[in-house]
Amino acid sequence: MKTFSRTVLAAAALAFSATAALADITIGVSLPLTGPASGLGIPMGNQIKLWPKTIAGEKLNVIVLDDATDPTKGVNNAKRFVTEDKADIIMGSAATPVVIPMASVALESQTPQFMFSPGVLAAGNDAWSFRLPQGGAVMAYAIVTHMKKLGVKTVGFLGYTDAYGESWLKDFQDQSAALGGPKVVATERFARSDTSVTAQALKLTSANPDAMLIVASGSGAAMPHKAIVERGYKGKIYQTHAAASRDLMRVGGKDVEGAYVVSGPAVIPEQLPADHPSKAVAQKFVDQYEAAYGKGQRNQFAGHAYDAIIVLEKVVPVALKKGKPGTKEFRTALRDAVEQMGRTVVAHGVLNYTKDNHWGFTTETGVILKVVNGDWKVE
Repeated sequence: MKTFSRTVLAAAALAFSATAALADITIGVSLPLTGPASGLGIPMGNQIKLWPKTIAGEKLNVIVLDDATDPTKGVNNAKRFVTEDKADIIMGSAATPVVIPMASVALESQTPQFMFSPGVLAAGNDAWSFRLPQGGAVMAYAIVTHMKKLGVKTVGFLGYTDAYGESWLKDFQDQSAALGGPKVVATERFARSDTSVTAQALKLTSANPDAMLIVASGSGAAMPHKAIVERGYKGKIYQTHAAASRDLMRVGGKDVEGAYVVSGPAVIPEQLPADHPSKAVAQKFVDQYEAAYGKGQRNQFAGHAYDAIIVLEKVVPVALKKGKPGTKEFRTALRDAVEQMGRTVVAHGVLNYTKDNHWGFTTETGVILKVVNGDWKVE
């Protein structure tokens, strides 16, 4: 009888343990912690370490894997999350060439995905994917508006050969056409792994446009910038929000002085006007991140990981009313709650996802920063 009792009690304990595990909200995160885009992934990974342990009373089970900026590894990570880990949410990657194929896994498995890169997907393919970074169109709007203010009429383009570079070229040209902005008169490309762009820089400086637009990311954005300056170019140089980190200044040194970089408001809360909706939230992000990692370490990318929790804290309580973590009902309820969450202030601006808009940010999000004496100054 005693043996039977112990067996029953042990079985009950195991059943309780399994039930408790199912109650955990499992989040699978794929980041480029190595490879060409590691300058984006590492800060995001650092911010994830500061995430709360629970949301709405449910424990967060966060699994972070390195995709090494490799699309195949990113897809394999995503497949592992949905098949082995039974993830309720997929996050990542921070690299556009990786995040796009990961979205196919999210779609097929009907698992909500928070993209840490503004990947462009075919209509309908983002049914389960939401972008946390600003899309190229809203950031290009800010750059074109600024260029017009400074009288820029012609632009040279130097960008990645991959989806991030190509989507930015299209978004910039579309926004410029709509706003009556400058014309792209010379276009050159390079691979993320390239260590020199001397030939491209020579061609662009020979065209002598009023401004250059460099489309690169992290510390990798400094190399093409330096190459253009070293070829003697004296015009204005712009960078995208993928370059909005101090790696640009650390690697670029004096050559990036005077550069214009479009960014979300998360990196400069002190310089935002008092009535800016994100001022207080962005300051909380900066205070938390720099308390953990040191003064001046704030960056665009960690801000997106901070914003992910703001979104989850809003939608998880709603989804829990319709399903338990680990179930299809919960995943579907999460997706629906994000689409219906309404205007939500985050460190990077104001998000307002809808069923037909999984980009979220409006044109107000873009802030133009200028590198002055090795620091950011809002234009």
